[in-house]
Amino acid sequence: MSLGSNERTRSQQTCLSTIQRGVGALGLSLLVSTAWIAYPEPALAQQYSFNTVEIEGNTRIGDSAILSQAGIARGQTITAGQLNDAFQRLNNSGLFESVAIEPQGSRLKITVVELPTINRIRFEGNRRIKDDALGTVISSAERRVFNPAQAEKDANAIAEAYAADGRLAARVQPRIIRRNQNRVDLVFEVFEGDNVEIERLSFVGNRIYSDRRLRRVLETKQAGLFRTLVRRDTFVEDRLEFDKQVLRDFYLSRGYVDMRVNSVNAQLAEERDGVFVGFNIQEGQQFKFGEITVNSELPNVDGDVYRDLIKIKPGVVYSPSLVETDISRLERQAIRDGVDFLRVEPRVTRNDRDLTLDVEFVLSRGQRIFIERIDIEGNTTTLDRVIRRQFRSVEGDPFNPREIRQSAERIRALGFFANAEVNTREGSNPDQVVIDVDVEEQPTGALNFGGAFSTNDGFGLAISFQETNFIGRGQTLALTLSTAKDAERYGLRFIEPSLLGRDLRFALRLDYAETNSSFSTFDSERLVIEPSLSFPVSENGRLALRYTGEQIEVQERSPAENGAIIQDDIDAGELFSSSIGYTYTFDTRRTGLDPTAGMLFEFSQDFGGIGGDQEFIKTEAKLIGEKKFFNEELTLRASLEGGALAWQGGNNRAVDRFVLSSDQLRGFEPGGIGPRDAASIEDDPLGGNLYVVARFEAEFPLGLPEEYGVTGGVFYDVGNLWDLSDVNLNGTDVDGESGSFRHVIGVSIFWDTPVGPLQFNISDAVRKEEFDREQSFEVTLQTRF
Repeated sequence: MSLGSNERTRSQQTCLSTIQRGVGALGLSLLVSTAWIAYPEPALAQQYSFNTVEIEGNTRIGDSAILSQAGIARGQTITAGQLNDAFQRLNNSGLFESVAIEPQGSRLKITVVELPTINRIRFEGNRRIKDDALGTVISSAERRVFNPAQAEKDANAIAEAYAADGRLAARVQPRIIRRNQNRVDLVFEVFEGDNVEIERLSFVGNRIYSDRRLRRVLETKQAGLFRTLVRRDTFVEDRLEFDKQVLRDFYLSRGYVDMRVNSVNAQLAEERDGVFVGFNIQEGQQFKFGEITVNSELPNVDGDVYRDLIKIKPGVVYSPSLVETDISRLERQAIRDGVDFLRVEPRVTRNDRDLTLDVEFVLSRGQRIFIERIDIEGNTTTLDRVIRRQFRSVEGDPFNPREIRQSAERIRALGFFANAEVNTREGSNPDQVVIDVDVEEQPTGALNFGGAFSTNDGFGLAISFQETNFIGRGQTLALTLSTAKDAERYGLRFIEPSLLGRDLRFALRLDYAETNSSFSTFDSERLVIEPSLSFPVSENGRLALRYTGEQIEVQERSPAENGAIIQDDIDAGELFSSSIGYTYTFDTRRTGLDPTAGMLFEFSQDFGGIGGDQEFIKTEAKLIGEKKFFNEELTLRASLEGGALAWQGGNNRAVDRFVLSSDQLRGFEPGGIGPRDAASIEDDPLGGNLYVVARFEAEFPLGLPEEYGVTGGVFYDVGNLWDLSDVNLNGTDVDGESGSFRHVIGVSIFWDTPVGPLQFNISDAVRKEEFDREQSFEVTLQTRF
C-alpha cells in the first residue's frame, strides 16, 4: 500500500513538471514576440542648439566661468551625450553643492547651488597636538570654498598625525556649522584616545647579547614605571625603522658583519592599548682585522709612507668606523702633501677560516670634480657662516664625497636643526658640483627649573637659561642661579665654538658664590672671571689655555668659635689671585678602537702671580678608564687623580687649598678628611696642599625589568689629603697634618628616572681617623623639570 502511494506521488510530480515546462516555453515565446513588436526603429542621437543660456543660483561664480567650465557656447549644436558631459564637469568641479541642467527648446537652463566658503576652521578635543601643528597638516583653508571630499582627507591626515605620535585609536570627524551669506565654520572633532605603548620589546635569534643589552641600544623603550612621563615608549612605526639601523650599526661596530634584522613584528594587544614588538635578528660570527696593506696606484705617492699612518692593527675587532677614520686620515695627509683628487678605496677580503677581514687601502686618482658653490636654504635664524664652517672644503676645492658626508654629520650634530639634508647635483659644467644644504630649524633655547638634593647641603633651587644658538651665531649663552641650604651660586657662561672661523673655542665664565657651611665656623665669598681658549692638538687630544682672576674673602661668623688658623685667614681680608693655566685632555671614549672601552686623561697647571696677591703653582692630573665585560653586561671603572699646590707667596688659606668632596671620596662628608683645626669648635677642615684618590667601581644589572632603569654597583675608594706647608700654624694643634690613607667600601643603587639620575650610596669606612666625618648613606638627585 505504501509503494502504490509513492508511485502515484511520482506520477503527479512528473505531470506537474511537464505542465510547468510548457507554460514556461509559452511565456518565453510571448515575451520575445512582445519585445520584437515593441522595439522601435533605430533613431539618430538627439541634438540641441541653444540660443540662450540662463544660469540661476550663482552669487559668487560668474556666468562666463560656469559656461567655460561646462564647455557650452551659445548657438553651438551639441548632443545629449555632450550635454551630460557638461553636467559631469560642473558637478565634479568642486565648486557646487548641486547642479541641474534642463534644456527647454532653444533655451538651456542651468541651476546651481554653490558650495559655501569656509569662514573659520576650528579643532576641538585636541590636547596632545596643538592647533598650530594641526593647521599645517590640513589643506582646507579659511576664505576658500568648502570641499567635503577635502575635509574628509584632512580628517584622515589629522588621524595619521596622531598615529605618528603613538595614538593609533585617534578618530577625527569633520563637521560644519552653517553661517549667513553661504558661509560655514569647519570643525574637526578629535577623539585622541590613549597612547599605544610598547608593553614588551623582545628579540629572537640573539645569542651573544641579551635582550636587556639590546634594549639599551634602541631609541624605542618599553613602558615602565614612569610611562606617563616617557614618550619614547610610544609605538611609532618610523622610530622602529630607525631602530633597525641602530641595531645593525651596534653589531657592525663589534665585528658582526653578517648581522641582519630579518623582520620586526608588532602585535597589538586585545585591549588595543599596547603593542608587543619583536625583532627577529641573525647575529652571525664576529670578525677581526687581518692583514692591513696600502697599495698606491699613483706614481708620485709612496704607499709605504701612508701605511705608517694607519692606526688599525691586526687582531682588533672589525669596525667600519675604524676604516672610515683611517681613510679620512690618509686623505687629509694627501691634501697636506699637495696630492689633489686622491681617493682611498678599502678593498676587503673575507677569510672565513680564521674569521678575519683583510683590508687593502688602494690609493687612486679620483675624478677631477670641483665644488662650484654651496647653497643653503631653510635657515631663518642661523647665519650661513655657522653652517658653512662645518665644511672643510669651500668653493673651488676638489670635491670629496666622504668629506661632504662628514660635513653633513657635523651639521646634524650641532643640534640646531630638526632636519638637515645635504645633497649634490651637477653644476654649470660636468666637472663641477653644487652642494645643496636644506635645513629645518628647531628651538635651541631652554629655561630649566630644577632641584638639587643631597644629605650634605639639603634641598636647593636651580634655575637656568641656556641658548645654544645665540642670535643665530652658533654661540652658547647660559645663565644659572642655584641655591642650597649652605651654598648659593650665580653664574654666566658664554662660548664661541669657532673663533675667527677656525676650530678655536673661546669661553668666558663668570661666577659668584657664597658659602655658609654647617661643617665650618666661617663663611666665604668667591668671585671668579675666567676666559679661555681651547683647540685640538691631535686626533684625540685638546689643549685649553686660560686666565683666572679670583677674589675670595673669608668671613667671620663668631670670633669665639674660630681657631687661630682660620682667624688669620679672616684677618687677611679680600685677596685677589691672578693666574694663567692650561689643561691637556686626551679622550678615547668615543673615538677609540674598542667600542666597549674608553680612557680619559687630563693634566692641568695654574701659575699664580700674574699680578694679584698670591703666588703659587697648582697641578692636577686625572686618569679614568672604563671597560665592559660579559657581553657588555658588567661595567668596570677605575680612576686615579691627584693634585699638588706649591705656595710661593701670599696667604695660603683654607679656601685656597684642596678639599675633597663626596664625589671624589665616597663615605665621607665634603671636607671630611684631611687636616683639621682641633682648637675650633667645629674642628674646621683646613684642606691640604697634596691629595690623591683612587676609585674602583663595578656596575651590573640586578635582574629587574630593564624598563625600571635600576642597576646595582659596588665600589672601593682609597684616598688621602695632607700637607700644610707654608701655613702659619701659630702653635695650633692640628689633626691629620701628615695624612693617612682612608679606605671605603660600599654598594650603590642607580635609578635612571625621567627627571634625572638618582643614586644611592651606602658605604663603610673600613680605615679612617678619629677626627674624620663619615657619611655612610648618601642620595643625590640632579633634576630638570
